[in-house]
Amino acid sequence: MKIRLSLFPYLLWMAIFVIVPMMLVVFFSFTDSSGSLTFENLIEAGKYSAVFLRSISLGAASTIICLIIGYPAAHFISKANFKYQNIFIMLLMIPMWTSFLLRTYAWMTLLEYNGLINRLLNFFEIQRLNMINTPGAVMLGMVYNFLPYMILPIYTVLTKIDKKVIEAAQDLGANKLEVFTKVIFPLSIPGIVSGVTMVFVPSVSTFIISKMLGGGSILVIGDLIEMQFLGNAYNPYLGSCISLILMIIIMICMGIMNSLDNGSEEEIFL
Repeated sequence: MKIRLSLFPYLLWMAIFVIVPMMLVVFFSFTDSSGSLTFENLIEAGKYSAVFLRSISLGAASTIICLIIGYPAAHFISKANFKYQNIFIMLLMIPMWTSFLLRTYAWMTLLEYNGLINRLLNFFEIQRLNMINTPGAVMLGMVYNFLPYMILPIYTVLTKIDKKVIEAAQDLGANKLEVFTKVIFPLSIPGIVSGVTMVFVPSVSTFIISKMLGGGSILVIGDLIEMQFLGNAYNPYLGSCISLILMIIIMICMGIMNSLDNGSEEEIFL
């Protein structure tokens, strides 16, 4: 009975802030302004398939880049001396203490045509580059803002790997490459799965990065949802339907990543 009572605040919180909002999103997705059941919102959302593909491709590309950069960084930090590990983690976390908006504004200052990078290029008599308001600028903003979410879970898993397992592999004649590919990397897959999920989900649903670094010309799902609720074409029914589709896409991706995680654990223990 005590256990059930202890769960009550959690269940109440979930009901108010998760279940009820999701039910409202589903309700608005399949109704119109008169409250009648309709699939018109779903048909209208299908017209923005190019936006969905763009968001998924940008999110996937940013996630892959974060993994390519983040895994070696996490491996390097995990191999460092313990006191230096804390310093590296602190340096990684310091930018996250500042406002997300300010960090993105800083990249606008760096990437714009008269920004710091182009001024430096001009100083060395190199032609200025058009970096702002491009898909590359949007991906750069995503990678910069979400990279710590890739490094931290991988680092956490790597530090928990028992050194005796690595020593046992070395005693059995495995070289450094074999130790990494057959021991360290398989054991770090749960961290990779967590990092990929934590980067891909906000990358797909973000809107402020694309608006600031893309100049509004690179429309993603987050921008599309914001336009339906806050723009001149106010349509909360279509906005709810697009949000529902986004949630389904994210849940499918998370399900795939969880299945990969479970499969990897089974292979390791087998």
